[in-house]
Amino acid sequence: MTQYADIFNQEMMSSLFPEDRTDQFFEALFGDAEEGSYDITLAYAGNNGDTINFELQLHQRPGCCLACNLTYGLPQVFSRHPIINIQGVAEKVGQAVGKPEKVSWKLGATKEKSRELHVIPLAVSLG
Repeated sequence: MTQYADIFNQEMMSSLFPEDRTDQFFEALFGDAEEGSYDITLAYAGNNGDTINFELQLHQRPGCCLACNLTYGLPQVFSRHPIINIQGVAEKVGQAVGKPEKVSWKLGATKEKSRELHVIPLAVSLG
């Protein structure tokens, strides 16, 4: 469905994964949001039938290192962490497209797009 790109615009992405969630995550993890080495954003990455693809984008913070050893274990952490709340994100995706009843999701392996940007694929299935 081509309308997915229209639905999952920047405003919707910010609604699904608010900007302050990164700081909340690091506050819970380290006790101080400033200890985090990256910011997390959510981006629409297309669809394949009833599967809508997103990326959790890890953007290196100034003066920090986005080391692979920090990001490669994150899919397992993110899949269970209540602040990241992937299940909640998937449910909101289902609601946004009018298919909230049978939503499932899967996180892929971390990919290094550049030294400053790593991504974790998120596939949300609607049926």
